[in-house]
Amino acid sequence: MSDWHIKNNALRVVRILRIKPENPYVKTITFKDELSSSADPGQFIMVWIPGVDEIPLSISSVHPDGSVSVTVAEVGDATKALNSMGVNDLIGVRGPFGNKFEIYGKRALIIGGGTGMAPLLMLTNRVLKMGVGATVIEGAETKNKIVFLEELTSLPKLHNKSIKVFFTTEDGSYGIKGLITDLVEEMLHREKFDVVYACGPEGMIRKIYEITEQYSVDMQASLERYIRCAIGICGSCVIGGYRVCRDGPVFSEAQMRKMKNYLGKVRYNERGERIQI
Repeated sequence: MSDWHIKNNALRVVRILRIKPENPYVKTITFKDELSSSADPGQFIMVWIPGVDEIPLSISSVHPDGSVSVTVAEVGDATKALNSMGVNDLIGVRGPFGNKFEIYGKRALIIGGGTGMAPLLMLTNRVLKMGVGATVIEGAETKNKIVFLEELTSLPKLHNKSIKVFFTTEDGSYGIKGLITDLVEEMLHREKFDVVYACGPEGMIRKIYEITEQYSVDMQASLERYIRCAIGICGSCVIGGYRVCRDGPVFSEAQMRKMKNYLGKVRYNERGERIQI
């Protein structure tokens, strides 16, 4: 193991500085950690909730004061425990781990499904800082499951309209009614983009992969798998020969083509059992 991995893999105890509810199910938690603040868009950290568990979380923001945010949806005991903590409570962090989104071209389409928008918020801000034009689409089942509504709607005003932001909801309670993948296909049919970035439910990722293949557009996607060690040893996060924690979590279209027999179809659970998605 390299010195870099040894350093990043060391557990650091940090204090929660701020907590912001994003919707009834999701909170953004902010703390200070020097190593985490060096992360690139797409990388993740392992967060330890004392007495409960350790879980992987994408970094959603790195702030000018050096603080770092993760955005947490309640999906199990560990995330519920983390979202029940308060300001000044202590958590442990390891990382950052994994690779990053590669930014290139002049126009990017950024697609987030629910809390899959977390690593894409950091990416969106980096893309705009580098002068790349962006169209962002966030999709959710209903309005009260949208995240970063305030931040995303403010971006066109802050960046002189170099970014467009759209929302889709399956029930039509906010933005465009329908599936996010329908709007993605419509966008790629009528506009030209140099690259598509995506993160969200794996079924959504697979559909977007198929659409980008059809329109011959480069794609990068951040995938989620059950991660325990975060350094490529345990094998719990394997997908089609790749380890999400070490080879990802960001994968290129070429890599997704090699794993398409697994993408959106099967995964391994915490007991190592292969299950259908």
